Amino acid sequence: VQLQASGGGLVQAEDSLRLSCAASGGTFNNYVMGWFRQAPGKEREIVAALRWSGDNTFYGDSVKGRFTISRDAGKNTMYLQMNSLKPEDMANYYCAANKRGWILAFMKGDAVDAWGQGTQVTVSS
Repeated sequence: VQLQASGGGLVQAEDSLRLSCAASGGTFNNYVMGWFRQAPGKEREIVAALRWSGDNTFYGDSVKGRFTISRDAGKNTMYLQMNSLKPEDMANYYCAANKRGWILAFMKGDAVDAWGQGTQVTVSS
């Protein structure tokens, strides 16, 4: 599977931004997909994840209530809608996938089968 992330940019605090991740090279029914982020000097952290074939979504504590993960199966594209952005959300955002549906391990970053390239989100205060 190949993942192509896009949509990052420079915004002001409290603004919104939507990231996209186009997936190709497979059928994704059993997949878990999600977004991670990493800021300079900080560890990578899970932002959000979903099961491609279901309605379950999962979020990191720092983004609950502000970010929404979704997917358009017809377009093989995953989205991350980010609202009420804060300076601490500034990071390089990566989409990722697990082929076997291992949601818990995936969210720990231990079972990632494919990474997209990062897309930078910069939030000015």
